[in-house]
Amino acid sequence: MNEIKTISKRSRQRGTTLIELSVVIAVLLLLVGVLFIGITAWKNGANTAACIVNLSSIQKAVRGYQNMNGLAAAATLPVATLTTAGFWTVQPTCPAQGTYAFTGTVPAAGVAYTTCTISGHAPSTSTLANW
Repeated sequence: MNEIKTISKRSRQRGTTLIELSVVIAVLLLLVGVLFIGITAWKNGANTAACIVNLSSIQKAVRGYQNMNGLAAAATLPVATLTTAGFWTVQPTCPAQGTYAFTGTVPAAGVAYTTCTISGHAPSTSTLANW
């Protein structure tokens, strides 16, 4: 009789049920989903920052070319001229696949020479005032 009690105790031991395993998998999938959302937001923020840095570099190249050649505001300045003048070897592009629109003329102080087609890819107005 003692042997029968031991066997029945062993057969009643609880293991992990399918429902418990499903709950654990669901929680892990939820955490991975939140992680992907965070990575996407980080990537978008990094692309925005890199685009603004590109716009700033282009603006500095325009100002440098303007100062070196004594150009006045509103003088014609094609973007290809900056490439041939050696300000960059490859024309900067938006990391988020946006396109840059160049004015083609030397802008007045505080006005950008280049804008990006993606909204939000623009410097703040206080930064733009120093351009």
